[in-house]
Amino acid sequence: MIAYLTTLFVLVAVSALVGLALNLQWGVAGLVNFGVVGFVALGAYATALTAPALGWFGGMIAAALLCAVVSTVLAFLSIRLEENYLAIVTIGFGEVVRILLLNEAWLTGGAVGIADIPRPFVSLVAPARYDVVLLAFSVALVAIVFVLLEVLVRSPFGRVLRAVRDDATVAAALGKPVLMLRIKAFAVGGAVMGVAGALHAFYLTYIDPSQFTSIITAYAFMAVIAGGRGSNLGLLLGAGSIMALLEATRFLKDAVAMIDGTQLAALRLGLIGVGIILLLILRPQGLLPEPQRRSRDFFPDHEEAS
Repeated sequence: MIAYLTTLFVLVAVSALVGLALNLQWGVAGLVNFGVVGFVALGAYATALTAPALGWFGGMIAAALLCAVVSTVLAFLSIRLEENYLAIVTIGFGEVVRILLLNEAWLTGGAVGIADIPRPFVSLVAPARYDVVLLAFSVALVAIVFVLLEVLVRSPFGRVLRAVRDDATVAAALGKPVLMLRIKAFAVGGAVMGVAGALHAFYLTYIDPSQFTSIITAYAFMAVIAGGRGSNLGLLLGAGSIMALLEATRFLKDAVAMIDGTQLAALRLGLIGVGIILLLILRPQGLLPEPQRRSRDFFPDHEEAS
């Protein structure tokens, strides 16, 4: 039971980290990133390649830094494009990463992948108790990233990002460096996706290109939409709800004996799609929508005087 709970919560933690990153890029800054899976894969492979030499913490930092640098370069090259074209560029980036991982066997192991990835704190506890340690590590990692991003989006930087998202022309007219703000948001989001990839690698201790499919990007957008675009707290609820629904539908095969594995996989995705559609109809702003600030939040004295 502990092993199953660990699996479930680690999957939720990875989904939450990816969703928090996308929520910063798309939810707060308004930047569409359909190449999420490429950054997660890049973070996982960076961890797998560097952790044996640098340790698990060094591997995770290397993953975050590499994804931040790649995000910065990608954003700098494509951020001036219109929203639709930026989405196409990020889709292409994800596909390029997949092809490189599959074909550059001298570095990535190709289709065989990389095994024996070091895990955090594995030498400090008995193997029988490691599931609890990994569970606590995953929860702590999500909590740290959540607090840091929440502080960031509540800061002046976060407020300016929302202004750029709502109307970049007005923000530029007010003297805000729109291009640099977008690049910074994209880089921070990429770094968090790298951390998510590192956690993925720590949990499985083995990675190969087949683990990184476009469904990761789809789940991330589902979590942001379900939770409420721009709301970090809502994102956590959305990611938990999506993964809980995925796991709950796994037991449909026990309830309906005539369903085989292929049909079950299709039915699970279909049920999630129906759930998202119903949520968009009944609560389009998400489960916990982004707080709307009013003038008295910034000028309380003025409101009292009036």
